[in-house]
Amino acid sequence: MKKRYLVIVLVMTICFLGGGPLKSFAQDRYTDLQIFSKVLSLVQQYYVEDVDTKKLVMGAIKGMLRELDPHTSYMPPEVYKDFETETAGEFGGLGIEISIQNGVLTIISPIEDTPAWKAGIKPGDKVVAIDGQSTKGYSLVEASSALKGKNGERIVLSVVRDNMDKPMDIPVVRGKVKIKSVKSTELDDGYIYVKITSFIEHTGSDLEKVLSDFKKKQDGKIAGILLDLRRNPGGLLEQAIKVSDLFLKEGVIVSTIGRDPKNKEVNYASKRAQFADIPIVILINEYSASASEIVAGALQDNKRAVIVGERSFGKGSVQSAIKLSDGSALKLTVARYYTPSGVSIQSEGIKPDIEIEDIGADVFAKATNKPATMRERDMTGHLKGDKEKQAEKNKSVNQNLQNNSVAWWNDIGSKKDADLSDKDKLFKTDYQAYQAFSYLKAWRTLKSMNN
Repeated sequence: MKKRYLVIVLVMTICFLGGGPLKSFAQDRYTDLQIFSKVLSLVQQYYVEDVDTKKLVMGAIKGMLRELDPHTSYMPPEVYKDFETETAGEFGGLGIEISIQNGVLTIISPIEDTPAWKAGIKPGDKVVAIDGQSTKGYSLVEASSALKGKNGERIVLSVVRDNMDKPMDIPVVRGKVKIKSVKSTELDDGYIYVKITSFIEHTGSDLEKVLSDFKKKQDGKIAGILLDLRRNPGGLLEQAIKVSDLFLKEGVIVSTIGRDPKNKEVNYASKRAQFADIPIVILINEYSASASEIVAGALQDNKRAVIVGERSFGKGSVQSAIKLSDGSALKLTVARYYTPSGVSIQSEGIKPDIEIEDIGADVFAKATNKPATMRERDMTGHLKGDKEKQAEKNKSVNQNLQNNSVAWWNDIGSKKDADLSDKDKLFKTDYQAYQAFSYLKAWRTLKSMNN
């Protein structure tokens, strides 16, 4: 009753001091609080069984936040403690990024080399049950709590994938998840492939070290960087800014705008970029989210990198974790991300400069030989337009890259892994990445086409 009394006094004070719209606003809120208090009191007095008042209040909070967006949630003390440890890059669990999509618990991405990844969990999997318990109606916090447990414990996820008639049970053994967020493979002729699995503490400095070491090995010159952000669910904003800053001499990296458009926070490049002149191609797909989209958007809008792959996830909102007095926290959406050109990432994602579907070489080869629809431009001797001339130039480059890729793919497909180089091992099962590498090697041509 004491807390309730304080709320009423506070609201009444506002009504007394204010006037006009402020008074009306406060009165409306006071009426709402009265209704909530009345309902709570009726449940406590007349419900058929004794009720736990704290449980009711927690339920009310969860229900209130569920009315906002999928990323706003209440975290009990134990959940918030786990949340803090995850950003450090080492924790117990499965190693997955989850979301609620159309009311269904959905895997955004399993993090590489984690228990979920090794068990065969895939991006886009819809989790309909956990250990036989339906996930219908789960919030993100409830789902996260159900997924976590002691290391070594077995958990069964019932998942539905596209073109599946019924759920498939996938057992996963919880384990100690230690994320290595930056992985690299040296390619030929001074090129390097770098994959960022997630943005955690030290991702920016880890990437800087990988590239600096490779640069020394190459006598101070890197021919090009293939930066793979596919299936990267995001992470810390500050690390996305640090990664972008490694490649930008100047310009905006990202902006955040909250409820009041006047309170716009803009993050600029620090002008200390160590790798500002190195050609970069960035790979993204529909499971590249949040911090991944910030990096891709920053380098795309500043014309610093060519983005290839598929349109990204579109998670462009900013969450702030507000710690409460009992050790719990409110994870609240407080702003939206905007790319340097002022475009919101939210629900739109990043559209690649060059779209590359993740398909097999045989399917790709057939797709490139589809018959064309007859138009004016297909007639022999027709007068060519300016756009057609540029398109033919682009098509010639793309066709050469595609032909070379198919030939390479067919060649390594007949070899054993022991006979392959590190580059060929990397690309043997990843045709999309090899296509991106082909574009990286044609960097100067692509830049001239875009200018």
